[in-house]
Amino acid sequence: MRRFAPVTVVLAGALVLAGCGSEDSPADSKAELSVSDAYMPQPVSDSMAAGFLTVTNKGGTKDELTSVTSDVGEVTAHETVGSSMQEATDLAVPAHGQLVFKSGGSHLMFEKLKRKPEQGEKVTVKLHFAESGTVTVEMPVKSATYSPKTGH
Repeated sequence: MRRFAPVTVVLAGALVLAGCGSEDSPADSKAELSVSDAYMPQPVSDSMAAGFLTVTNKGGTKDELTSVTSDVGEVTAHETVGSSMQEATDLAVPAHGQLVFKSGGSHLMFEKLKRKPEQGEKVTVKLHFAESGTVTVEMPVKSATYSPKTGH
């Protein structure tokens, strides 16, 4: 009877570990994205504007923002590295984390504007993600000096 004790302990341990969360757990296996705090300061230029927002991922898998489109013009994502700005092709949205576009940091750059968005209107932006597909955001145009309470 004693010979079976170690086998029983190993089997019991395996069963306990099998019951723990795994990659196949449906509640935690994919990205769950939401967008908040979106806004565009009213552009001072007729051809360029910036946009800011926060993408939150409550899921257990990271996702990547691969591109951004809008009906008002061309849109690219930029990140600030040191004191210079550079275009980013893919930006990670970590599992259980955020991708924040804020003044002085990563931001959306609208170029070749077809029209100059005015304060009070909304600009439609489509965020394209590698895993989650497309998320459409209505980005309100705020005053050029708008400073959000959320800190970005």
